[in-house]
Amino acid sequence: MGDTLFHIRIRCTGSGTGGTDLRPTNHHYGAPLVLMPDPAYYYGFVYFRQVKDSDIRRGYFQKSVVLLTRLPYITFFNFIIQRIAPEYFTHGLASLEAACGNMNQWPPPRPGQQLHLPILGQIIYVRLPTKSDKPAARDGEGPVIKKSSSVVVIPSVHDLNLHQALQPVLNNFEMIWELVITNEPIVVMGPSPTLCANTVQALVSLLHPLKYASDFRPFFTIHDSEFKHYTTRTQAPPRVILGVTNPFFTKTLDHWPHVIKLGEISSSNPGTEESRPHQRSRSPGDLSDTRPGVFSRYKPFLQKDKTFARLVISNKTPPGKRPMEVQNVMVKKHALELTTSFIIPLERYLASLMPLKRDVSPWRVCTYAIQCCSIVA
Repeated sequence: MGDTLFHIRIRCTGSGTGGTDLRPTNHHYGAPLVLMPDPAYYYGFVYFRQVKDSDIRRGYFQKSVVLLTRLPYITFFNFIIQRIAPEYFTHGLASLEAACGNMNQWPPPRPGQQLHLPILGQIIYVRLPTKSDKPAARDGEGPVIKKSSSVVVIPSVHDLNLHQALQPVLNNFEMIWELVITNEPIVVMGPSPTLCANTVQALVSLLHPLKYASDFRPFFTIHDSEFKHYTTRTQAPPRVILGVTNPFFTKTLDHWPHVIKLGEISSSNPGTEESRPHQRSRSPGDLSDTRPGVFSRYKPFLQKDKTFARLVISNKTPPGKRPMEVQNVMVKKHALELTTSFIIPLERYLASLMPLKRDVSPWRVCTYAIQCCSIVA
């Protein structure tokens, strides 16, 4: 009952229909790699409402408002759909027309610019990051800030609260990071689309500044056109991360090697034993267990960071003593350290394959090209 907010990622199977033109533009050049739109996929930001209505045969009013875009600005568009959808349910199509009229006034999303975007009587202040931004200068942390009833500041267009989103799997953080960076197939089973979508999006964000290059679906259903492809048993599970809520997937995807089962998160004490799953070795019938957990036989190469676990995961810290923003920064820092430790040896290896700077000269390239032309002639 009530309203549900989540996002989806769907494959683009052709050009837009019904007059809709969602072709990619060049305005995003200069953005960080993780914010570059993928021409093969759309993001959909969904605001779903369900309320009792005895006048309807099913007994419920059910409707969704969906905003489609190629831009992976998760935080930004989550705010936009929360602003548009309630107005639509109250005032009807006129509010959608007004919102579209506002969006038509928005300038192109050029990285590095501070944008002032009107939307239904409010002005949104947001800056799009660039790939040259230093880590300390990247868009700010924290939730949406309301300066007044008519002015809203969004510190980041895409940053998630990793601590909150990954709270159910923090006890297995190093193993989860290892599964993501080695491109293992993972299914996330949760009680709500919101929890699944945020967890899947947070998983692919663990590799920052690298971009997760495989497919991922924050919320996947049996109605997806690729349902048969992802659930087939005739071949190995595809390299994809799926977020699902339908109990039907418990049996359909029981052959997948890595399954994360989420439980309801306790807002009063997120470190309680009930809300923090542990790693369990996969065996037949395991997924019938309703308790949260990480079901996998994978043996990670990384050892658990006991200091990180003590600071972020341990329930010995009294609730409220450490702000959520601080916890979020600690989780991001730990993920960045893991990714950096993975990148540095590769950078050294690639650097050894490159010629020395003193040996690189455009005149030598020209001489080589002239010689090649002479040989062809």
